[in-house]
Amino acid sequence: MHDTSSDQTLAGIDAVLEFLLCRTPDNWVSRAVVEIPLLLLDHASLELKAAQQAQTLIRRYGANFDLLTKMSQLAREELRHFEQVSVILENRGIKYRPVSASRYAAALHTHVSKAEPDRLVDTLIVGAIIEARSCERFYSLGLKLGSSEPDVTKLYASLLKSEARHFLNYLDLVKTVAGDPMVSRTRFFLEQEQELILGPDSEIRLHSGIPA
Repeated sequence: MHDTSSDQTLAGIDAVLEFLLCRTPDNWVSRAVVEIPLLLLDHASLELKAAQQAQTLIRRYGANFDLLTKMSQLAREELRHFEQVSVILENRGIKYRPVSASRYAAALHTHVSKAEPDRLVDTLIVGAIIEARSCERFYSLGLKLGSSEPDVTKLYASLLKSEARHFLNYLDLVKTVAGDPMVSRTRFFLEQEQELILGPDSEIRLHSGIPA
């Protein structure tokens, strides 16, 4: 029997790769695969932050029912992902603890407008980009890890479809809120994101740039 869920996952990956301006550099992947415990800790923290961001959007803009329903679903899924990462950490004898964040998300958010409705539109665009990059990183790491880290590879494969859906949901909300796909504004944030991904970073994190 043909696996249609696999087709949908690959279609989601294709949309993500078409959206982003660059792939993850090979030297990031090579460093990341020997830092899996640290990446798992960072990943867990990022899932919590993603759930918190969704809840913040609901509190601020919950009068928009489409936003409320999409962000409520996203928050639940991100917390479920946090639990899945936590299980892998526990199985490896690693206690969850927050780790210092990369500059990635904060650097993107510095460009978010302070005035509404541009603030909401920019925040949704940044959300779409972060979800897209997470999806691309899981894909890149899964390809590199293969059977060497079966639990992590299985987790990343399971997250691809949901991360791609989150990315598309954020973009759909941009169109709903702005009444326009905001191509030029999205391109601006994608260019900022590309600089962060291809620039040097002193720490290895799930969203960090090239290890210095």
